[in-house]
Amino acid sequence: MQLLLKLAWRNIWRNSRRSLLTILAIFFAAFLTIVVVGMQDGTWEYSVRTSVSMMSGFLQIQREGYQDNPSLQLMFPFDDNLKTVLQKDPAITGYAPRIYADGLITYADNSYGAAIFGIDPELEQTVSRFHERIVDGRFISSTATDEIVIGERLMQNLQVAMGDTVVIIAQGADGSMGNMKYRIGGSIRFGAEEIDMMTVLMHIEEAQELVVLYGSVNVVAIDIDDLRGIDDVKKRLQRTIEKDKNGSLAVLRWEEIMPDLKQGMEFDKLGGWFLYVLLVVIVAFGILNTLMMSITERFREFGVILSIGMQQRTLVSLVVIETVMLVLVGLIAANVAGYAINYYFYYNPIQLGGELADVYAYYGIEPIIAWAKYFSINVKTSLLILGVSFFVALFPVFKVMRLEPLKGIRYT
Repeated sequence: MQLLLKLAWRNIWRNSRRSLLTILAIFFAAFLTIVVVGMQDGTWEYSVRTSVSMMSGFLQIQREGYQDNPSLQLMFPFDDNLKTVLQKDPAITGYAPRIYADGLITYADNSYGAAIFGIDPELEQTVSRFHERIVDGRFISSTATDEIVIGERLMQNLQVAMGDTVVIIAQGADGSMGNMKYRIGGSIRFGAEEIDMMTVLMHIEEAQELVVLYGSVNVVAIDIDDLRGIDDVKKRLQRTIEKDKNGSLAVLRWEEIMPDLKQGMEFDKLGGWFLYVLLVVIVAFGILNTLMMSITERFREFGVILSIGMQQRTLVSLVVIETVMLVLVGLIAANVAGYAINYYFYYNPIQLGGELADVYAYYGIEPIIAWAKYFSINVKTSLLILGVSFFVALFPVFKVMRLEPLKGIRYT
């Protein structure tokens, strides 16, 4: 085996220029794939975190069927038992009970539809960034008051100012119609016009009184520390939360709550896969060309070796070892360089400036290009290129297997 390794290494560098070009092709393909996937995964995770912090949370506890039919009747008690379950899970970094309801907000002669969010201001800050999106006034007080925060566009449409009093009309869970007066304490900007022209945030106790949901909620939004562990947290919660007389509770991932966001990201990934396939095809042809040239020009040499007693499988092993060595040299260099780039930009993301930064800021997004430094990116890329390399090596290996001593010696 040691002799085969020496022969394979020497054979690679018999034509150093050709081998070096092939190694460089492997290096750049693997390097670019690792870096691009690192940027794409980092951007994807950052987009997910930004989106879920704006609205849904990574996970949500709901009554079964609520996602398809968001009705006030599908509520559940946010009691000490549920709080204990959430507090004991080490992967959960925050949770926030919420009430969602539809209503009508009026001021003078102006009336608009409202999406009412009843929240606990203190718990909400562990899950979302609502408090960071205030553009005027202040966030909701930690104690229940008649102060509300409304969307920036809704405030403009109603033609109200800070401190003005509005009336909100909403149907309660018991079927009754409730109406209460509230004072404008602040305005908020989510960056999506359809949300900014409907959103009304109020203290959860005020919302419970408005829609007659005393002690109950529609949703509990959950934040976790690692996006990759979301499935494990979901399974643990689903096993732990109890059924009650009103039915079962369900734990939903952010993809189930925001399917449009998931579809958009999957479409974006298709563009990345096109680049990966293109790079892999280039590498495949480069390896195939190198192996075919290297093997064809040595047919006479192989014929002589076979005629003096070398077994066919030993010769095939030599060709396979040459392929592995050629690929490994390029992959090792690409993995070191690619991981170093991903590691650096993970801790030092690219800061955007100028008008683009202003656009990001308007939508409440930090103007950066984020990166991921998961070593699994390197492993998957390496395995992919190794697999492709072995596949394209099958043809030259097949030719070596069919080579006969006399035909090899007579080959010209």
